[in-house]
Amino acid sequence: MKVELFDFDLPEDRIALHPVSPRDSAKMLVVGPDGNLTDRVVRDLSEILRPGDVLVVNDTKVIPADLKGVRHRGEFAANISFNLHKRVNGFTWQAFARPAKRLKAGDRVVFGATSDVCMLEDLVATVKVVEDGQVTLAFDLSGAALDEAIKARGAMPLPPYIGAKRTIEARDSEDYQTVYARHDGAVAAPTAGLHFTDELLAKLDELGVGVERVTLHVGAGTFLPMKADNTEDHKMHAEWGTVSRGVVDSIMAAKAKGGRVIAVGTTSLRLLESAARATGALAPFTDETDIFITPGFQFRVVDVLMTNFHLPRSTLFMLVSAFSGLETMHKAYKHAIENQYRFYSYGDSSLLFRADP
Repeated sequence: MKVELFDFDLPEDRIALHPVSPRDSAKMLVVGPDGNLTDRVVRDLSEILRPGDVLVVNDTKVIPADLKGVRHRGEFAANISFNLHKRVNGFTWQAFARPAKRLKAGDRVVFGATSDVCMLEDLVATVKVVEDGQVTLAFDLSGAALDEAIKARGAMPLPPYIGAKRTIEARDSEDYQTVYARHDGAVAAPTAGLHFTDELLAKLDELGVGVERVTLHVGAGTFLPMKADNTEDHKMHAEWGTVSRGVVDSIMAAKAKGGRVIAVGTTSLRLLESAARATGALAPFTDETDIFITPGFQFRVVDVLMTNFHLPRSTLFMLVSAFSGLETMHKAYKHAIENQYRFYSYGDSSLLFRADP
């Protein structure tokens, strides 16, 4: 499909720079299976969902993957910014570098150093590969020691659409993390989940809505713009995820009793549909997925999708268009823009019911 089909005009002032407080007071546009639109707020989920439904959340935890480093090459040094986006092994990460043109294989980079600090006292990595703005970094530390060193020196990796407009703030360390985050590994938040509070989750539990956890470590590739003119020419970045046997059994039992599966975020949806893609039925899954969902995709698991508002020409707008229909989503986004909904990671929410076949 032509990427231009997924374009729309988004005023710059619709991109939220901070979340609302409390989290569950955000607006939520409900898009029915027939395309009808209803304005609600997130805490209304307790009135919309039914006993027996299952909410599937992504419990990945964002690491402070935004690092500042100094490249050393002989007596020459240069400041470089890095955004870690994929762990290769216990001591190696792939990262986006700015400006990457200042790097070449073999360079040593010191993170968190002041002018006269000995390199051996700092977090140090060797550049292994430089290609198209991306680098492979081999750190001198590994495992848990490396994880702690990154946490001590890094900052929250805010999306470039926010980072270009303001600096990272202390509050982002809490704002850019879900209340149920558990497993370190993401370099971008599963942002639909940022709207949940402990109080809302407790209310849903009292209602009889199940909450199941899956893990997909979101990569920074989610921020990359589409460069292709046709969707068939785009390659998604792979992300690691896991769906346990217990989650599969709970979902299948709920479906057998007429319950609906509500994916919180495109990450949860992509992982569930990846787990069902091989055989057509949901099964345990632990692997990387690069699934790219566009109109025409056959959904096998998810009935309802809770997700934020996405950018024009993005893979995520393509996904929601596949789920609820391209024409319906253009209508929904037009309504959202005209009614002052806030877009992107810190923005408002939508609740999409899968389009009638």
